[in-house]
Amino acid sequence: MKPKTNIIVLMLDSLRPDHIHCYGNEKIKTPNIDSLAKDGVIFENAYPEGLPTIPVRTALFTGQYTLPFRPWQPLTPQDITIPEILTAYGYTNALITDTYHLFKPGMNFHRGFHVWRWIRGQEGDVYRSGPPKYNPEDFMKPEMKGTHVEKLLIQYLRNIADRETEEDYFVAKVIREATEWLEKEAREPFFLWVDCFDPHEPWDPPPSFEKMYTDPNYRGKKIIHPKYGKTDWLTEEELNYIRGLYAGEVSFVDKWVGVLLEKLKELDYYEKSLIVLLSDHSVPIGEHGWILKHPHTLWSELVRMTLIIKFPENTYAGTRVKKLVEDIDVPATILDVIGLERETRYMHGKSVVLLLENQVEKLRDYIITGYHESLHRCVRTEKWSFIFRPEGKDELYDLEKDPGEARNLIDEYTEEAKKMASYLARYCYLYASRRSREVQRMLQLKYELSELPL
Repeated sequence: MKPKTNIIVLMLDSLRPDHIHCYGNEKIKTPNIDSLAKDGVIFENAYPEGLPTIPVRTALFTGQYTLPFRPWQPLTPQDITIPEILTAYGYTNALITDTYHLFKPGMNFHRGFHVWRWIRGQEGDVYRSGPPKYNPEDFMKPEMKGTHVEKLLIQYLRNIADRETEEDYFVAKVIREATEWLEKEAREPFFLWVDCFDPHEPWDPPPSFEKMYTDPNYRGKKIIHPKYGKTDWLTEEELNYIRGLYAGEVSFVDKWVGVLLEKLKELDYYEKSLIVLLSDHSVPIGEHGWILKHPHTLWSELVRMTLIIKFPENTYAGTRVKKLVEDIDVPATILDVIGLERETRYMHGKSVVLLLENQVEKLRDYIITGYHESLHRCVRTEKWSFIFRPEGKDELYDLEKDPGEARNLIDEYTEEAKKMASYLARYCYLYASRRSREVQRMLQLKYELSELPL
């Protein structure tokens, strides 16, 4: 094992790569993420293998596929996690998070960490039971009444009852807790996993960041947490306001990313550490007529993930990778970089170092993603996106010519569609489960595929 290689993973939930300057967004300000990217590697075609929040963390902690096998569930006794492996090699492991799904009773995602710190109160975390700080009516249209989101929103407004300054916002609390641990408790080599729920909804940045991208003349409801579903209940003005809130949340998160990076530099950890900044997935904000994530919204606005890796001593700085990578490649990469590649033998993921060192041309020909509980699936190559619809017309998009996935080419490129369908059928055959068999059976009927696709 290579000595003294510290590992910092910074998860930013629902951070869309197309809302980051270094990924090509010219409007939204993200100077600190851009700075990290300048010293590291940007992965332009990174995807989660299974959605949403908990399956992605499971894949990242274990390096194992979740999509064919398991829904949203706790870690099992059979799972072998990255912090457990690192403990055996002398690492001190810390988990600091406000992603409340991780610390709900029984979830067990703190297993293997020596230190875990829970920042309470995000979204629907049942943290406080007093009256909301603000009037919920100011945040809801009539169409939101009686939905699950109404309950989440009211709980959130209870949770922020004592918020006074910018440092009382959740991403600030998480980062300040992380910097305090680094300053007072970190022992090298260490593994620090910082899991920020922001910029996940509710999109509620401080006033200065809210104003950065929203119309100053907007006088409608402050819809910080819209209801899940179609956008036909929102006016264009309201939808633009919501998009501005999300953009402000991204810039606010970026500010606190900078605080963490500065602390790493101040403590002389930055240069020699492996730093991974990533998101679990993206989030739809009105594209294709839908808002927030759903099992069937498997377009780029949901399935792309942010992935930036800064290697020790800034090796490979300034590199951009267009080849396909998945979240399961992250744990394999971490272990490879610190000389523990033998611990990746039974992982489904592969180290991205193979790409960076030109040892392979690509890690895989295609990726497949979706929700375990759903039969909708997305298959992607660098050029094509194929979306399998179990009870409707499948979709095929040319990502090079039509990155917004506006024109369905399924009827024009039938052979390409069949090829993409065969990838999915082969995957279902290799990673057999009840749901995989259902998808495979439907594919064989739709596309007349052989029973055991090659």
